[in-house]
Amino acid sequence: MKVKLVSIGNSKGVRLPRAFIRSCGFGEEIDMRLDQDRIVLAATRRPREGWDAAFERMAMAGDDTPLLPDDLGSDWDAEEWEW
Repeated sequence: MKVKLVSIGNSKGVRLPRAFIRSCGFGEEIDMRLDQDRIVLAATRRPREGWDAAFERMAMAGDDTPLLPDDLGSDWDAEEWEW
């Protein structure tokens, strides 16, 4: 689909058809990046989106063991640290 650039102040813009916006899941804000000679627009993602599902898959695969052992404490922790 060919579209015309429209003036927006000192910039130029493109009008996106409503069907495109809905199909892409765009909200009030989108991510835009330059990929070589292309402008890529993408729906913004929430930070850590999909982590819950990834953690569930890790647990099912038995890959959710703690990274640090529970007994890392030392005498210094008990004697010198004020809780």
